[in-house]
Amino acid sequence: MTPPDAAQMASDPDAPRRRIDARRNQERVIATARELFTEQGLQVTVPQVAERAGVGRATVYRSYPRKEDLIIAVVREQFQELEQRTNAALDGADAYRELCSYVPDLFERLARDRVLADVFFEGRLLPAARILNQIGRLVAAAGASGLIRPDVDERDIRVILCGAVRQLIVLDQREPAVWRRYADMVLNALRPA
Repeated sequence: MTPPDAAQMASDPDAPRRRIDARRNQERVIATARELFTEQGLQVTVPQVAERAGVGRATVYRSYPRKEDLIIAVVREQFQELEQRTNAALDGADAYRELCSYVPDLFERLARDRVLADVFFEGRLLPAARILNQIGRLVAAAGASGLIRPDVDERDIRVILCGAVRQLIVLDQREPAVWRRYADMVLNALRPA
């Protein structure tokens, strides 16, 4: 049996060109969504993305049925890198030292990439929730050192870490040194009194 694409190409010589156009449209949608999310935050709507990208709404919804799907597509690569970095910290020999290196690195990444920071703060999209769970595990592992408050749990991490991220976003703070300062404050909040 002939695959549908081959059959379509045989009966429609313009099919390869249309596939290339579809790929270009998708790349344009992602680039436009990143641009709009960076400019205006995650409140941007799919119709706004479609309009600025110069494509119909159906073109966007065909690839991204929910706005969350579009958001994840925009930050997918950054989240993969962040997950790899988080896993590397979890696999490290000294969890406390890994945590002290990881948190400033995380804040520096978020300072450079406002869309990633917004999605990370949201915390409800699957990749963000998974990373926050991993950070909670890293803090728990670091607790064995005695250098982390014994009563710290995953909720504390979400409140302290995401609270700092959220305020930096609200204040439209983009200076990496400021983000690093708050990363240090987050680490200090986790240490025993």
